[in-house]
Amino acid sequence: MKSTAGTTGAALTHALARVPGPVAVVTTVDGTGRRWGFTATSFSSLSLDPPLVLVCLDKAASTHGAFTSADRFLVSLLAHDQEQVALRFARSGTDRFAAGDMEPCELGLPGSAGACARVACALHAVLDGGDHSILVGRVLDTHVDDDRTPLVYHDRTFTHPASSLDLPNPLLSLHLADW
Repeated sequence: MKSTAGTTGAALTHALARVPGPVAVVTTVDGTGRRWGFTATSFSSLSLDPPLVLVCLDKAASTHGAFTSADRFLVSLLAHDQEQVALRFARSGTDRFAAGDMEPCELGLPGSAGACARVACALHAVLDGGDHSILVGRVLDTHVDDDRTPLVYHDRTFTHPASSLDLPNPLLSLHLADW
């Protein structure tokens, strides 16, 4: 059993890798019409009233300036079979939109039609988060595909939650709401 203790970058990274996170591709379009996007696993709901979400973006990322000055952005929560999309949008120095799998979605922003959910936002605030900026988005529109299982990042690998399709007996799947 591997064990790491402390607050160093390596220890903290190791500890936080144990926390499963959603895999999202966040996109926007700048004033010149150029599309921008990145992969994020730090995405969360923030408030229902007003409806706010947050996503974190490394200040050193090539996309940072585009997103901190954008008036709106779209979060595509990727589905279990979209690992390659996540990897492409995480890679620097490539045309992340070259594959042609991003199309106009909510607010006309590029997004993944195959995503399990999309959340369209107006930029509400940009907060300092150390070496990251916290983009707070005011939710303007959403889309959910209940037939898609989300992609999850856990322990530096992609996975997905068990669904009734994965289980021979759906009764074996317990939900906290059922307790």
